[in-house]
Amino acid sequence: MNFFDGEVLAFDKPYRATSFKVVYTVRNALTARMDGRKIKVGHAGTLDPLATGVLLICTGRATKRIEELQALDKEYEATLRLGATTASYDMEHPVDAEYPTAHITRELLEEALRSFVGEIQQVPPVYSACKIEGTHAYHLARRGADVRLRPRPVTIYGIELLSFEMPDVRLRIHCSKGTYIRALARDIGEALHSGAYLTALRRTRIGPYKAGDCLDPTTFADWLQGQEIEIPTITEARTTNDSK
Repeated sequence: MNFFDGEVLAFDKPYRATSFKVVYTVRNALTARMDGRKIKVGHAGTLDPLATGVLLICTGRATKRIEELQALDKEYEATLRLGATTASYDMEHPVDAEYPTAHITRELLEEALRSFVGEIQQVPPVYSACKIEGTHAYHLARRGADVRLRPRPVTIYGIELLSFEMPDVRLRIHCSKGTYIRALARDIGEALHSGAYLTALRRTRIGPYKAGDCLDPTTFADWLQGQEIEIPTITEARTTNDSK
């Protein structure tokens, strides 16, 4: 393997770990394995701390592929709790309102899910990495600012109802880049004349990269020890990094 020429690695991001923490872990392990030679490392699409699953990490010249990889379709398995909402549309914040659910049947839910298939206009969560005049929306929201984000087009290729055990439902969602599953949960709740928020989220696939084939960031350093790696001279490493 040549991490300076560029590798794309798929990791299974652990619960509560940030995407940047995984990047930090990978960069440190690579630097140690290559005798202190520094290398450029970046991720191809943030995954929320409370979510798990596929996170793509690019090294060296492969960081030029980040935009290409971000454009790949994605698949998630999501658990929604109906009848309540939170400010972040997941479990990062406490329940802030409760709504009736007695009217929600499996048939009503499946009908509501069908209405989201195709291209839709989605308003991102205020607690997100979207930027407003150069500042992340979540920074503004945490300061108590009145954050207003514009809707943007995303595509839902399909939604499958995996389980219906009120008040919890589990879905498989196939979608385009830029889709916020938290925002989809919010919108599903509203379509049901109720509320909804995420209690679990797992990204199971990005394009051809599947969760079952991913590396574990907590054991990545040990995995590296068993790989054949081309280690450039310090001068070659600097030239490669400077050329990106």
